[in-house]
Amino acid sequence: MSESLDALERRIAELRAEVRRAVKARDNTRARVLRGDLRRAELAWDEAIVAEDPATIVPGLRELQEPGTSLMPIREQVHQALLLLGVPSAAKLVVTVNEAFFSGALRGPQLTSLRRDEERSFRSDPYARPYYLCAALTDRLSPARGLLADSTWPLEARVVGPLSPRVDYLTAAVRIAEHLVRLADPPPGAVRLLSRMAQNIPGGAEGFAPVDPAAVIRAARAELEVHAASDAAQRAEVAARAGGQLTDVERLFGVSALSTLRGAC
Repeated sequence: MSESLDALERRIAELRAEVRRAVKARDNTRARVLRGDLRRAELAWDEAIVAEDPATIVPGLRELQEPGTSLMPIREQVHQALLLLGVPSAAKLVVTVNEAFFSGALRGPQLTSLRRDEERSFRSDPYARPYYLCAALTDRLSPARGLLADSTWPLEARVVGPLSPRVDYLTAAVRIAEHLVRLADPPPGAVRLLSRMAQNIPGGAEGFAPVDPAAVIRAARAELEVHAASDAAQRAEVAARAGGQLTDVERLFGVSALSTLRGAC
């Protein structure tokens, strides 16, 4: 592990301890600032670990790994797929990305139980982990059905509005295409995934020709210019309400339908 990762892990440990002290002292203002620092440090850790070359960390790992399997725990497989996508994503897309890019073999039901486990873990020991696999939140501040997010993302990125499904689809297509461009030998499954996504983006695909990642990026970004500003404004409004009304656990996992109805009364 690189020196920068070691330093980040020390910083994260220090910030967690400071958060706990602030919470115990009921210094809510300081606790909120420290939590922001902690999430930024955790995000930096995520980006640094993804940048590491797995072959240099564990020599021969790819050769030892059986086709269609992964040596990573389930939550880490889900997390690396979410990091690639960069937006709240349905279990089906997470499973497909994990299989296409990382030779994983996740199943949808595993992700459902995993999200419940993540919430139980956070409730029992908040911020004990560098990240949590949490829910995206709707404009009613309830968990968006079937959508997973990364707890280290800003709140604006973890809430969804009316335009968000389309914006996130286009953003995911761009990120998948960009990832393919960086690979010397793109996995066939990943190429097929991008090809399917391109069919739903005007100008992203031409007939039966092989998918062109650069064309997908251009087409997706052109449509994003139409929707992105409105979507960002809607998300900012939802995030502001969530930030002012919800507890830490509710910001990650949402409020129940019953709680939402009571709040509206």
